[in-house]
Amino acid sequence: MVSLTINGTVHQVDAEPDTPLLWVIREQVGLTGTKYGCGVAQCGACTVHVDGVATRSCSLPISAVTSEQKIVTIEGLSPDTSHPLQKAWLELDVPQCGYCQTGQIMAAAALLQANPNPSDDDILAEMTNICRCGTYNRIKAAIKLAASENRG
Repeated sequence: MVSLTINGTVHQVDAEPDTPLLWVIREQVGLTGTKYGCGVAQCGACTVHVDGVATRSCSLPISAVTSEQKIVTIEGLSPDTSHPLQKAWLELDVPQCGYCQTGQIMAAAALLQANPNPSDDDILAEMTNICRCGTYNRIKAAIKLAASENRG
């Protein structure tokens, strides 16, 4: 048994040490907002926060996560969608198909936590998640809007 703190709740999970965190979150904990995309940590659909750092959960074995570390999924970012990024995403109609968007929001939240006023170059450098629909301009605009709301 492994003890994981996900969205502020301690979960006891029974899984092999090499099981990716993504599958524990989805299959054992039942939080399906975190998506499977590529399985090799390239696309970012599976992005969660581990101690505030955007982390690709599809390639992180649970053996690499300690019980003291805090894992946050899209469901834990804000249970009522009141996070500035979630509001900006809705206001600017960012998603097209929407599949990658939870990972995009989690990556953006980690960016704004580390850099509350990112430049376009900062956003370009840090937002490495892939969006097959190409909503990158709307993603950047939503990050800028959320950053401005955080300052105001």
